[in-house]
Amino acid sequence: MALPGSLRRQPANRGLVSHCTHHHIVVFLLTFFSYSLLHASRKTFSNVKVSISSQWTPSCLNSTAPELRPYELWNSSHLFLNAEEATLFLGTLDTIFLFSYAVGLFVSGIVGDRLNLRWVLSFGMCSSALVVFFFGTLTEWLHFYNKWFYCCLWVVNGLLQSTGWPCVVAVMGNWFGKAGRGFVFGLWSACASVGNILGAFLASCVLKYGYEYAFLVTASVQFAGGVIVFFGLLTSPKEVGLPELGADEDGSVEEDANRPLMGNDDADDDDRNYSIQATDTDSQPKAIGFFQACCLPGVVLYSLAYACLKLVNYSFFFWLPFYLSNNFGWKEAEADQLSIWYDVGGIIGGTIQGLISDVLQKRAPVLAISLLFAVGSLFGYSRSPNSKPINALIMAITGFFIGGPSNMISSAISADLGRQDVVKGSSEALATVTGIVDGTGSIGAAVGQVSLPKE
Repeated sequence: MALPGSLRRQPANRGLVSHCTHHHIVVFLLTFFSYSLLHASRKTFSNVKVSISSQWTPSCLNSTAPELRPYELWNSSHLFLNAEEATLFLGTLDTIFLFSYAVGLFVSGIVGDRLNLRWVLSFGMCSSALVVFFFGTLTEWLHFYNKWFYCCLWVVNGLLQSTGWPCVVAVMGNWFGKAGRGFVFGLWSACASVGNILGAFLASCVLKYGYEYAFLVTASVQFAGGVIVFFGLLTSPKEVGLPELGADEDGSVEEDANRPLMGNDDADDDDRNYSIQATDTDSQPKAIGFFQACCLPGVVLYSLAYACLKLVNYSFFFWLPFYLSNNFGWKEAEADQLSIWYDVGGIIGGTIQGLISDVLQKRAPVLAISLLFAVGSLFGYSRSPNSKPINALIMAITGFFIGGPSNMISSAISADLGRQDVVKGSSEALATVTGIVDGTGSIGAAVGQVSLPKE
């Protein structure tokens, strides 16, 4: 006789701890910090916008820049007539990055399901680090300022950075089953927020020497991280002789623990789980196609929802330090440090909401309630006073209700969608589904950058 659902979940939750090895911990940490470093280099650009804008405008209109001699040399090399034009171009670069990032996600997900995830992730990290170095450091050292060159570099950077998220989610999906997935992925998805904090910290520490050193530091750390990933990351348990997810003697109990929340509740209890990326060489499953992945239940709906959510989330990501510096007159380094509180709220929100969704065995109600509170927190933050403690508090609350759901959709829910019962037998789907969800979200964020006024 089959056990009631409430009783069958208890061994599944205990299995999360009993089946965790040091390999799981290493994979968790490597994927966590690899994407953190990608986000840190991405965050650097938003943290130094004030300095870049000052550098790209004439010194006679720029009270923050030192007087440069000879004046004719400086006047012939500046990019824009005033700070407003420079700010508009910075917003254009954000839009260019997001559109190329979105396109890259759709492609990277397909590539990740067909090639070695470790190779794809390491290549993206190292090559993106070089592009960031060229963009922010080398051009400043050579005093080479060209709008088209900046645009081309940022298109390439968006494509290269897009290799990160589908790969790390797919690797995590290979190692961690449904048992406690909301909590594990909620905690793990804080990697983006930790990367934002790391990027803000590194930028604020070296900004006094020039914005080019902020790019240099983050690019160097990211490149080193890519090398470590190449030599140290295990993409599936089979690489070290561990059983695949659900392939142990616990039978139906373990299978129930790993069945996705979005799967069919009436599915045969004798079905066994499967691995996303690691499979037997004699029965290699064919990777799912792009349009097949789009037709999976819930993929399109959650992708559209994530597009709306990421529009708001990335508006904070790209413009929060700039807004604090210009609206309240705070120093750029202080604004960078204060913006960390938005990410702190996102870390706490993603972890707590993921845990609640595990307890309830449902994701959607948790997301809906959180987004309702997000409306109120956004309204409150738009009227925050010129007080750093109050601003930081409201900022953290806003991050809790916006960053939390964003982390859940892009990680735990993407894993649920990519491991539904309908893709058994064509199991290599998680990177593709993750690319679709995050790619659609990035399109929404890019549209937001086009529509938002840059003042």
